Amino acid sequence: MTSNLQNLRVAIVGAGPAGIYAGNILTNSVVEAGGTVAIDLFESLPAPYGLIRYGVAPDHPRIKGIVNSLHEMLDAGTTRFIGNVEVGRDISIDELQERYDAVILATGAIRDAALDIPGIDLEGSYGAADFVAWFDGHPDVPTEWTLDQREVAVIGNGNVALDVARVLAKHAVDLRPTEIPDNVLAGLEASAVTDVHVFGRRGPADIKFTPIELRELGEVPNVDIVVHDEDFAYLEGITPATNQLKVMLRILESWRTRESTGASRRLHLHFYHSPVEVLGEGRVEGIRFERTEPVGDEGRVQGTGEFREIAVQQVYRAVGYYGTPVIDAPFDARAGVVSNVEGRVRDAAVTGDESTPVIAGLYATGWIKRGPVGLIGHTKSDAMETIAHLVSDVEAGRLSAPRVDGDVLDLLEEREVEFTTWDGWLALDAHERSLGAEHVHTRERVKVVPRDEQVAISRGALVK
Repeated sequence: MTSNLQNLRVAIVGAGPAGIYAGNILTNSVVEAGGTVAIDLFESLPAPYGLIRYGVAPDHPRIKGIVNSLHEMLDAGTTRFIGNVEVGRDISIDELQERYDAVILATGAIRDAALDIPGIDLEGSYGAADFVAWFDGHPDVPTEWTLDQREVAVIGNGNVALDVARVLAKHAVDLRPTEIPDNVLAGLEASAVTDVHVFGRRGPADIKFTPIELRELGEVPNVDIVVHDEDFAYLEGITPATNQLKVMLRILESWRTRESTGASRRLHLHFYHSPVEVLGEGRVEGIRFERTEPVGDEGRVQGTGEFREIAVQQVYRAVGYYGTPVIDAPFDARAGVVSNVEGRVRDAAVTGDESTPVIAGLYATGWIKRGPVGLIGHTKSDAMETIAHLVSDVEAGRLSAPRVDGDVLDLLEEREVEFTTWDGWLALDAHERSLGAEHVHTRERVKVVPRDEQVAISRGALVK
């Protein structure tokens, strides 16, 4: 049994913020305790950074700036990046556990949560995650997206809904300075969208946006923001729960008196609208909503019995993300997470079930651990909890030492897996930046989208 922190070997599955932060926190914890650790960071995509690269709108340089700190952590050399490797396909969790003292799952949540209403599967109805993956140049989604309709609905009142609505409403010319892929820029330039409607079940005092996101919405060029006085009728006597909500309510209130500029596009914010049915014969033609009203002072709402139908030709549901099962890891389908208690994976299909034993040496962190809620700050504290348990388990001698020696890269090469490395990412990063510099509109970078092209550029660094 492993009983100390010397020569610890750990595999982390997922190279988004959750996995990178976990590796950094683990390294610091072990070094501070006088130990040593070697960490391999496995990622199914050829490039690192997860949802920061493929889940954040390209016109958010402030959030993209998080990449700088993640880059520093990986560039320090204490964690080895191994990309383009699908755990469960190219190598199993069991094989990782044979080679490492511990395995940490940090695979996140990349699928859309379901919205179980009639008509949600009609042509023209989409999950927000798929659209986000498209405009962020994810290599595993189609390169074309049809935007041939004028009126579009976005269902949800969180930041993802706001990102989707802003990209749909924004003119392509205003996205040219970003790292948006060329195919996406072309798709948005051809867009027929004129009106984007965002619907939330709750009222203006209970939105899930962040103030910066909301404020930026009002600064989009040549787009008018439309709010409706009836949605503010219930606010008397309601106190927003946080200072952030107070700030956002002031922003919304200011838009009530803003004069229309006659812009070519409009972004409508609707509150107290609960979707009941997507309408249409064969494809989306509208949505039926039940008007809601607040109940008490905790943000709860109830239906009023008043129904409305609003004409739209596309629908994007942005009601949350749902975790993807990790092959051979217990999965709680109800919660959409790997079954665990405080980051220790349990051998059961129910999260939090204290009666079942943990799987020694198997941990989880990030959204696959707790569900798709919270911001980057939560990801750090989440990783700290998981790493604290891992270190405690090592010191208590609860983990089995690796049973298989040798470098895992030898196994991947034997299986002809075209893995990528940190040097490969640096080569791809430099290539994308050079494409941006050469572009007719100078840009920070132009993303390479096809997976095979990313892999070829990255693996070119292996043979130089």
